This record gives sequence, C-alpha cells and structure tokens, in this order.
Amino acid sequence: MRPDDGQEARVTTPDDTPQPACPICGKPASPSMKPFCSKRCADVDLQRWLSGRYAIPGRDEDALGQDDGTHEE
Repeated sequence: MRPDDGQEARVTTPDDTPQPACPICGKPASPSMKPFCSKRCADVDLQRWLSGRYAIPGRDEDALGQDDGTHEE
C-alpha cells in the first residue's frame, strides 16, 4: 500500500485500529523504527536522501547569486 495522493498510508489491524504504514514498503510500521517497518526500510530511505533522489525544492537564483531581481552588468 503506497499512497500516491500525498496522504499518509495506513493499514488496519484485526481490531480495525488504523496503524501507520511504512512509506517504503507499505507494511505496518514498527514502534521501534517508526515510521518504517524495519532497519532495512529506514536504510533505503536514508540512501535515497544521500543519493539526491529526494530533494527539497528551492528557489532559483540568477547567475550572480542575487535573488532580488536586480542584475549588475
């Protein structure tokens, strides 16, 4: 179960209590590894951050590094 709409994935336990799902594989999250189900999934997520697969968008700056819209020529 992987969400594609930005919503947090949840799995349902036998007593119908929703539990957060691991963002990597969709299995129920482990309390000791939250939000992941295992160390392996936590390591997969870390590797994605370190390799640049995940990125936080920022604003573009001009060629001179000024972000106020003015240009020196």
